[in-house]
Amino acid sequence: MYPKIQLKQGREKSLFYKHPWIFSGGLQITGGKANATSEKIPDGSVVDIVTADGNFAARGYYNSLSNIAVRILTFDEKEMIDVEFFKRRITKAWHMRHSLMNENGTNAYRVVFAESDELPGLIIDKYDEVLVMQIHTMGMDKLRPLVLEALQSTLAPKAVYERSDVAARAQDGLTDKPEGNVFGFMPPTPLTISEHGLKYFVDVAWGQKTGFFLDQRENRFSLRKYTKDKTVLNLFCYTGGFTCSAFAGGARSVTSVDIAEDAVQMCAKNVELNGFENAHTTVTADVFAYLDKAIADGTKFDIVVVDPPAFVKSQKNLDTALKAYVRLNAMALRLLNDGGILVSSSCSSYVSPEKFQGVLFHAGLKEKCVLKILEQKSQPLDHPVNLCFPEGEYLKFFVLQKN
Repeated sequence: MYPKIQLKQGREKSLFYKHPWIFSGGLQITGGKANATSEKIPDGSVVDIVTADGNFAARGYYNSLSNIAVRILTFDEKEMIDVEFFKRRITKAWHMRHSLMNENGTNAYRVVFAESDELPGLIIDKYDEVLVMQIHTMGMDKLRPLVLEALQSTLAPKAVYERSDVAARAQDGLTDKPEGNVFGFMPPTPLTISEHGLKYFVDVAWGQKTGFFLDQRENRFSLRKYTKDKTVLNLFCYTGGFTCSAFAGGARSVTSVDIAEDAVQMCAKNVELNGFENAHTTVTADVFAYLDKAIADGTKFDIVVVDPPAFVKSQKNLDTALKAYVRLNAMALRLLNDGGILVSSSCSSYVSPEKFQGVLFHAGLKEKCVLKILEQKSQPLDHPVNLCFPEGEYLKFFVLQKN
């Protein structure tokens, strides 16, 4: 039923371990043609992968324009890629989240996490009754009608909003970046979500990622235990997730810094929404410039939160990015009182937990202080790491005491 593409001899090992990627170098392709068929296979097509001796190995979608030539959808030859397939996958992902999330206190979380949920190239985030869909790859883009039908029948959302305005699409040969309402009513701007007893305004149309950094939810909550009667600096504050959590833990004051004026304004609105505005200061500035001035002024805090955007966009600039992480965290340490708490995070997938711990070690050396790890965490349960796909682990989060 599906076109066949043959693996080179010995290249089936990764599929034995259920890894969902096949790189172009593992396929027997000549001039865009697989040797198991006489026709050129259109990019984005669902294909069957067969071993060098012709046995079925997996089914996925193919793209000659990508180094990841095939992304696997199923290892079951009997499983067709139709709307029922997507219903099964989405329902399975939903049941795992729904059974473990406390919806009375939290109504925003990730429902589908791409390869980690066996749906490569697809992200589905839930913001109360609105789903936000993000498609990264050509193969999944061609399957979009099936995804939408499955979402409507399984999760019954009031609306589905698309935010496929991501750079990854260009890397997969897609030239468009679709965004907008694709089902149901137009979500309000902003809409309101609940997270561990706090309220947040979220703009699903213009906010970063799909509107909010859902992956830091449990890390935000963990901050609360440290903030009672403390002065807190939140760097790269975005719309104030860590700011509101610091106040929820009893912080005496919080200063929130971000270069984006609209983010700072939303941060202030979220603080006000939760009734914390009396002890809140916002600063619209480049974080490094702010740090330079604060250091020069001798400003000090009890807690500094450092949660920057990804510094590493590719393996080739890893060394430069690691130096930037060291500089940033060293400057943050300089603003900390003795015994103070550094909360530092990285969402760069190219930076391993070991490398990031090394960053923090070198930042401490640079500032001639000793750092003790109080907590080391990763992404929450709605962003699971499939052990067959370790590349799905990307978030590093450390709480350290300065001594």
